[in-house]
Amino acid sequence: MATAIPSHVNARIGEVTARIATRSRDARARYLERIAEAAQRGPSRAKLGCANQAHGFAACGPSDKAMLREGTGANLGIVTAYNDMLSAHQPYETYPALIRAAARRAGGTAQVAGGVPAMCDGVTQGEAGMELSLFSRDVIALSTAVALSHQTFDAAVFLGICDKIVPGLVIGALAFGHLPAVFIPAGPMTSGLPNDEKAKIRQLFAEGKVGRDALMEAESQSYHGPGTCTFYGTANTNQMMMEIMGLHLPGASFVNPNTPLREALTTAAAERAMAMTALGNDYVPVGRMLDEKAFVNGIVGLHATGGSTNHTLHIVAMAAAGGITLTWDDFSDLAEVTPLLCRVYPNGKADVNHFHAAGGMGFVIRELLADGKLHADVETVWGGGLGAYTQEPVLREDGTLGWREGAEASGDAAVLRGAGEPFQPTGGLKLLSGELGRAVIKTSAIAAERHIIEAPARVFHSQEELQAAFKAGSLTGDFIAVVRFQGPKANGMPELHKLMPPLGVLQDRGHKVALVTDGRLSGASGKVPAAIHVTPEAADGGAIALIRDGDLIRLDAVAGTLTVLVEPETWAERAPAPANLAPSHVGVGRELFAAFRASVGTADTGASIFAV
Repeated sequence: MATAIPSHVNARIGEVTARIATRSRDARARYLERIAEAAQRGPSRAKLGCANQAHGFAACGPSDKAMLREGTGANLGIVTAYNDMLSAHQPYETYPALIRAAARRAGGTAQVAGGVPAMCDGVTQGEAGMELSLFSRDVIALSTAVALSHQTFDAAVFLGICDKIVPGLVIGALAFGHLPAVFIPAGPMTSGLPNDEKAKIRQLFAEGKVGRDALMEAESQSYHGPGTCTFYGTANTNQMMMEIMGLHLPGASFVNPNTPLREALTTAAAERAMAMTALGNDYVPVGRMLDEKAFVNGIVGLHATGGSTNHTLHIVAMAAAGGITLTWDDFSDLAEVTPLLCRVYPNGKADVNHFHAAGGMGFVIRELLADGKLHADVETVWGGGLGAYTQEPVLREDGTLGWREGAEASGDAAVLRGAGEPFQPTGGLKLLSGELGRAVIKTSAIAAERHIIEAPARVFHSQEELQAAFKAGSLTGDFIAVVRFQGPKANGMPELHKLMPPLGVLQDRGHKVALVTDGRLSGASGKVPAAIHVTPEAADGGAIALIRDGDLIRLDAVAGTLTVLVEPETWAERAPAPANLAPSHVGVGRELFAAFRASVGTADTGASIFAV
C-alpha cells in the first residue's frame, strides 16, 4: 500500500520553514542567482585551451579520451574520501571502477576529480589530533572546491561517510551548486560485540577492575571490519541525513559493505548522477535541491532518530553554504513537535544493523510523512519527491536492482516505533539558555530522572585534569563538571569522550553528576547529562570562564535553562579565569591551524571559518 502523504505539513513545521525562508531570502536569492549564472555558462572543458583539455584527459584510455576530446558525453567527477585506515572508507577503494563503468554505459565518462582528507575520530579520540577534527570539515570543503575547480564536470558523486567528512563534502558541493550531486555511502560494518557490553568494559577499565588486555579485546570485537562503527554517532547520523534530504538513493544508507546489493546501489547512484546533468531532460542542480524544506527535513530526521549533537553545528554550516540561515531556535522548535521513533545505541541497546532490519529509513520516512512532519514536495536525486523514499532496494532473482515498498510495521518495537506510539513525544535534542549563554543537550540517551541536575561546580581546563581528579579519588558527592577552554577558538573544539567513563562510574555509584562544556561530545554522548557547545566559549569572553569551584549550577533540560545560582553582585565583580592555551597550539600539525582558530565562528553559527 502506498504511503498516505498529507497535503500539508504540521503547522509548527510549516511555521519554522517559513521563517527560515524569510530570514534567508536575500542570501538565498543571491546564491541561486550565482549558481544559475554558472549553469548558463555550461561545462567549461570545451571552452578550455587545447593544452588545458589535453592535460585533463592525458591519462585516460582511448575511448574515454575520445569522448572527452569531442565533448559529446557527460563527464562525472568523483570526489573521494577513500583511505584504507578508516574502516568506513576502506570499501571506497573499488568504487571508482564501478562508477567509471556505469558512466561509460550511460554514454559518458567519469574521473576521480580529487581526494579529500578523512581522519578517524576513533583513532584521534582523546589525543592531540582530535583538536584538528572539527577544522577538518572546512579543510574537506576547501579540498572539494579544489577538486571541482577544473570545471570539466557535468555532475559529481561524493564518496564519504564519517563525522566531518560528509558535512565538508556538502559545503564543497554547494560551492558548485550548479552541478548535480549524488552522495554514495559504503554502509555499516556487520554487528560485533554489542555496544552496551563494550561500554561496560570501558567503565570497568576506568574503575581499574579489568586490565588493558580486556579493554583491547572488547574494542577489537566491536570495531572489527569494513564499514562505519555500528553505534548511532555522527557517521551514521550523516547517512540518515543524506537519505532524508534526498542526496542518497532510497534505502541506500545502511546496506553493509562488500555485498552484491551494495555494489548495485553504487552503480545505480552513478547512473542517476549521469541522468541529472544539464545535457539531459532531468537536470537537478544540488544548490537548488537543498532548499529550506530539505534542511528542515534533515533537522526533523535528526530529532526523530536521536542523532548526533554534532549536527547542531554541521547542519547550520551546510545550510549557510547554500544561502540559508538556521538557528538553534529552529532546532529547538522542531524538536518540540517531532516524535522520537528510534532507540539505537547510545539511546538504546540496538545498533544500526538492528535499526535497518527493523524497518530502517523507509519506515521512519513513511511514519514522519504520514504524520505530517516532513516536507514531501522536495527535489531528490531519485525524483518524485520524498514519498519515493519509503521504498527499499532489493536484488531481483536475475541479479538486477529493484525497489519495493518498505516495511509498514516495525520489526522490533524496542528499536523502532511508529509516530502514533513514539518512545517520547519530542525529539532527542534540547536547547539550553541562561547566564552561561546557550548550549545543547542530548536528552534521548538520558534517564528522565536525570534531566534536571542542581549541584556545585568542579572546574577543569582539560579532560585530563578531570581524569586525574577521578583517579585520585577527589571527585566525590554530587557535582557538575565544568570543562572549559575547549571551544573552537581555544583549541578547535575537540570531542571529550574520555570524560564519559569516569562520570558514568560516579553516576552509577549514586551521585548526581553532569557536564557543562564549550567542547563537543558527538552522537555517542551517553547516559550522563551534558550541556555542550556552550557559547560564547571561554576563550571568546564567555561567561563559562567566570565559574568557580563550588558555584551552584542548575541544568534543567525540561525547562531548557542553564543557570548559575550566584549572587548577581558577586557574578558581576568576577574576572574571567586565565588559561594557558599554548600547549594546544603546537604539535601534530596544530600550528598550521592558527588561522582557523583566529577566524572561526561561534558554535551556534556552525563553528566555521567561512563567512556566515
